[in-house]
Amino acid sequence: MESSGQIPGLEMKFCKFESVGLVGDDAVIAGYASVFGSKDQSGDQVAKGAFAASLAKSTSVKMLWQHDPAQPIGVWDEIREDASGLFVKGRLLTEVQAGREALALLKAGAIDGLSIGYRAVRSEKTAGGGRILREIELWEVSLVTFPMLREARVTAPDEDARLVKEMTDFFEKAGALLARN
Repeated sequence: MESSGQIPGLEMKFCKFESVGLVGDDAVIAGYASVFGSKDQSGDQVAKGAFAASLAKSTSVKMLWQHDPAQPIGVWDEIREDASGLFVKGRLLTEVQAGREALALLKAGAIDGLSIGYRAVRSEKTAGGGRILREIELWEVSLVTFPMLREARVTAPDEDARLVKEMTDFFEKAGALLARN
């Protein structure tokens, strides 16, 4: 962690994510593909429990590159809902070219986004023009350059996701505070 005190009394701490190690030596990746209650860039937010029915029916969710069904790049070994959101853990297949490329880009820090491909089964419109997604049929989780949900990121395989969410929330609040000053 590094600290900067440009404004007297104000401390800013940040972690250089390139030092965290987003990919294990065995090409294992993990992270949250969806975070409950967080609005994506279109104003949609996923409600707790939205994935439960889909995950109960099938765990055959594909790992794709940039949502391209012609480019599977690995397998998800673990997909589950917890208190924070939809947690995924899987392996990039380095035997396929796109898997090797994704691994190289992740290790270099060029990509770190996750994104879900789904069908909304039940949703409600919100006053702001978005939706609250109550039930989702999950088809795939992709590695992407630009995720619709900023918090949907690959993290270190065994990292505590609650800490990542807390850090994201902190940085957003700190950025808003600094923008006002």
